[in-house]
Amino acid sequence: MQHQILNQFNHVVAIGGGHGLGRVLSSLDFLGKRLTGIVATTDNGGSTGRLRAEQNCIAWGDLRNCLSHLANRPSLGSQLFEYRFQGETELSGHNLGNLILLALDQLCVRPLEAVNLIRSLLNIETQLIPMSEQPTHLVAIQACGSKVFGETNVDSMMEAPIALCLEPQVDATFEACQAVLNADLIIIGPGSFLTSIMPPLLLPRFAKSLAASKAQVIFIDNLYQELSPAGQFSLEQRISWCHQIIGRPIINKVLRHGDQVRLGSFINHFPLKNKHNPNLHDHAGLRDALSALLRIKSALNLQPLTSLSITK
Repeated sequence: MQHQILNQFNHVVAIGGGHGLGRVLSSLDFLGKRLTGIVATTDNGGSTGRLRAEQNCIAWGDLRNCLSHLANRPSLGSQLFEYRFQGETELSGHNLGNLILLALDQLCVRPLEAVNLIRSLLNIETQLIPMSEQPTHLVAIQACGSKVFGETNVDSMMEAPIALCLEPQVDATFEACQAVLNADLIIIGPGSFLTSIMPPLLLPRFAKSLAASKAQVIFIDNLYQELSPAGQFSLEQRISWCHQIIGRPIINKVLRHGDQVRLGSFINHFPLKNKHNPNLHDHAGLRDALSALLRIKSALNLQPLTSLSITK
């Protein structure tokens, strides 16, 4: 059976946001109910940002994006969920999927219930869990001590921050913590390091659950250097940020793009670019690379990286 090694896992968890997480989830959606996505909810741009400002809700954009990646295509449900209003009205620029999630959230007790209703409507087996069900914003701390508030402003910073936090500090979703505690494989990334990967890790209870997890952990790097402030960090520095926030080194392997397969004790290169759109990770390439790394892991006793510096 193809990707038999991946099918041996009982619970795979992927962490992140934006298009990167959606790409990973759609690559592994053959796992069905054994696959869970933990989704960042700190976006404050575009339609999502407008809804947050007006309704004081969580950021729905990355959740909607992941749902769209997982929905059967073509289908009326997926087309409606991705529809964006045009023209010069108050609805202009809003995504229908965001509005549907907001409406269902107001009808339900919890945002997670709204997501589960959409999963049922779109016939999606993969579980999606918001990192928190309480509104919060990403905040970057500059070297001078000043704060930069909100994801869109963090992305436009000229210099990389020295630290990140959430304001207000909110609780992690209980189901997200349980998912990583029960996982036997955890995937972090790809995606914007500061605004997609880091926000879930900034939740203390979620970070503590990650530190207590017994799962294998693979970090998937981006195809290209980021244009955001995170582009000033080396791979080693990004891994160190993760480990410092989590409280201990948990990442066993790093997966990066390379024109040829090159295996290392920690960093591994595989062809990962989509042939039709080199800006995207290839679905089959991700599955093949993960299968290969896990096959190697079954024969080796891998240890997390422990000697990285967090200095810029």
